[in-house]
Amino acid sequence: MTHDGGHIDRRAARVLLLDPDGRVLMLHGWDPARPSHTYWFTVGGGLEPGETPLDAAVREAFEETGLRLSAADLVGPVRTDTVSFPFDGSWFSQEQSFFVARASDTEVDLSRLNEVEQGCIDEARWWSASALDSTEDRFYPPDLPSLLREVA
Repeated sequence: MTHDGGHIDRRAARVLLLDPDGRVLMLHGWDPARPSHTYWFTVGGGLEPGETPLDAAVREAFEETGLRLSAADLVGPVRTDTVSFPFDGSWFSQEQSFFVARASDTEVDLSRLNEVEQGCIDEARWWSASALDSTEDRFYPPDLPSLLREVA
């Protein structure tokens, strides 16, 4: 990850964690620098040094949900793209790989969130593609309903 004058390039792994009904787990949070800018987002986060996207997906799923997945539980990446976004006063350019995993246990435990995450994530909810289609809430990625339908 390079850090230069508030611009951060990073690689990330995201997990489309699906329940038995095909709903995806989303976390609700906000940008600490803009607390009124709230949104839902998929499980996942930045790679640590030496990690592969698959390793990061397994680690982040556990840290953010308490669900223990193995690398064999993940399918993908089903998509890799690059997004740019502001967060906490820095501008991120993030290359992200999406994996799909199925959760039999839908009880989510947010107690392992890191300090930054604890300060800007307040809820987890399972979303269907149709619920995402009809919500007024902001969510990322914006084309998640169609991605969900592709992987379901």
